[in-house]
Amino acid sequence: MGKPGQKTGAPFPVIARMSFGVFGANIPAVIRGLIAVVWYGIQTYLASSAFIILILYFFPSMATLADSEFLGLSHLGWVGFSSMWLLQAVIFLFGMDMIRKVIDWSGPAIYLAMFALCIYLINLAGWENMRLNLSSQTLIGWDAVIQMIIATSLVAGYFAGPTLNFSDFSRYCVSYKDLKKGNFWGLPVNFILFSIFSVLIVSASIPVFGEMITDPVETVKRLDSGLITVLGALTFIFATVGINIVANFVAPAFDFSNVSPQKISFKTGGFIAAFGSVLLTPWNLFNNPEVIHYTVDVLAAMIGPLYGIIIVDYYFIKKGQVDVDSLYTESSKGLYWYDNGFNMKSIYALGFAGIVAIFATFIFTGLANFALFIGGFTAAFVYRFLMKSEERKVMYNKVSSIN
Repeated sequence: MGKPGQKTGAPFPVIARMSFGVFGANIPAVIRGLIAVVWYGIQTYLASSAFIILILYFFPSMATLADSEFLGLSHLGWVGFSSMWLLQAVIFLFGMDMIRKVIDWSGPAIYLAMFALCIYLINLAGWENMRLNLSSQTLIGWDAVIQMIIATSLVAGYFAGPTLNFSDFSRYCVSYKDLKKGNFWGLPVNFILFSIFSVLIVSASIPVFGEMITDPVETVKRLDSGLITVLGALTFIFATVGINIVANFVAPAFDFSNVSPQKISFKTGGFIAAFGSVLLTPWNLFNNPEVIHYTVDVLAAMIGPLYGIIIVDYYFIKKGQVDVDSLYTESSKGLYWYDNGFNMKSIYALGFAGIVAIFATFIFTGLANFALFIGGFTAAFVYRFLMKSEERKVMYNKVSSIN
């Protein structure tokens, strides 16, 4: 998903015009924007949990605010959530330069925190007391393989949103080589290394606290060292805010702005998402495991078809060629005008695949974990079939010089 953005310098909502039409692209843009609203609220809530640790450390008397609640969140929780909401809003208002600076620091900061926490807990637990088998069941053969596939699918569904609109960031890459290099270090290498730290920390929590703790914020909260608790909480706040702004603030800012660029600015689009995240009461979503599980599945069911359509269209139908001028024109002569600005075939494929994926999620519960792939492959097949019946009007000799 990053290559089209790197080649054209265009964000995701504009890239989507190739497949959905100059006006039809508002459909995937709004879908992605709404998904970002959900995750923005959840990530803000998670950051507020770390902030509350700091509040209670420096102002223990504020613990009384946790005794009463509003809309399912304690008054203390509202203080933490509102503070993180405002902090992210201020960073966003300073623009992309400030966001880049936060990103540059948040990545190394979280690694330092995870490394320090890992060493500290292993020292407390003693390596001889560590066990890396964290499951309550012992799985062998196909049972283990199936669980690994399910886990992989869930991880893919979790990251589906940010990777869908990756062109929002790949557009700033100087070359495709740099893009591939960044993806290599940022995805498989980074993910494996971070997973190792996570497993070691969770493993050490068992002998140290007498139970398995999977939440790093809760782990930091239980430590006796005040300095480590404060530094750990600050780091997790910083890292979560940085990731949240990139993945769930910038994306809907572009997406909602694309709906009506003349009326909705980039910043206005971002704040539509920010205010919407509060209305969703994300703490109620996150604190209900069944609800959050189905939320991930349904969101993946909507994102999957977008992947399938855009990838098939860019790589197989248009062969990686883009008419940049047509991306930014509402003229009926533009290559992506289709039918009055809408490519109905991509819309049909999206609707059909979305229904299939959601149907599979709620009717065949065993397939719920694979909603992303069910929707993606269904949309890819249907869209490719529908587009075969249409003679492409792509004038490759007029494609911009970037190709």
